[in-house]
Amino acid sequence: MSRIENQFTVHFWGVRGSIPCPGPNTVRYGGNTPCVEMRVGGKRLIFDGGTGLHVLGQSLLRQMPTEAHMFFTHSHWDHVQGFPFFTPGFVKGNTFHIYGAIAPDGSTVEQRLNDQMLHPNFPVPLQIMQANLHFHDVKAPSTINIEDIKVETAPLNHPGEAVGYRVNWQGGAAVYITDTEHFPDKLDKNVLRLARDADILIYDSTYTDDEYSSPKSPKIGWGHSTWQEAIKVAQAANVKKLVIFHHDPAHDDDFLDHVGELAASKFPNAVMAREGMVLEVPSKISLSESFSVSNFSA
Repeated sequence: MSRIENQFTVHFWGVRGSIPCPGPNTVRYGGNTPCVEMRVGGKRLIFDGGTGLHVLGQSLLRQMPTEAHMFFTHSHWDHVQGFPFFTPGFVKGNTFHIYGAIAPDGSTVEQRLNDQMLHPNFPVPLQIMQANLHFHDVKAPSTINIEDIKVETAPLNHPGEAVGYRVNWQGGAAVYITDTEHFPDKLDKNVLRLARDADILIYDSTYTDDEYSSPKSPKIGWGHSTWQEAIKVAQAANVKKLVIFHHDPAHDDDFLDHVGELAASKFPNAVMAREGMVLEVPSKISLSESFSVSNFSA
């Protein structure tokens, strides 16, 4: 088995929520909206298609033809706006398997990706993409098997609904839970089930508790959680490493530095998601029993 086929790594291409926020105050953590790539046993899994997907796509141009499985949590704009700019999707010979839940209005992920590329919103339609696009409807909770990779799904608490994902391979597990709002009096059983004993938990931590419950501008009902709730989930689910994710566009680098310090003081294996970060998930046959954290070049 080659080194690549024996690896389970998580790559962060976009870590912001709501809207891209490039600029001098967001350089260290990045300003692209959500896109997380997992390279699992020689296969490529991509979670969400925010503007970070464009950056990932540019890196894939050196590796074509390419094949990947793309999982969408939901179709709010910050999670799909990079898809029309995903260059490998326009190149014949590439193959993408695209997964997403049917929305409350009955529309499929294919319909919603198609609609955002219709006039007057976009100059060319989805049908101009020359890659092989295979669409799959997800019914959460369910399990998706990609050879020896098992992807578990569960519904999340978000306006318009969303789906969380857990990737299992060779005894290791990485969990992607974003755009979910915690319950005030209990932990979400769907979140806990996905997060159980995970090596890596990527969790929606858009707000602080003070922001969420602010008497002047509360965020209750907006569909997002806090870093303090992320720690509660990580502790209850026996998570090994917690990744604070989906940073609010109003939180600059200094603010996120402070959140990172506070989070690590309460959960030592908490890290702040940043563009370029790579985490390795140890497996039963891994060459290393410890996490490695590094940066990759786009």
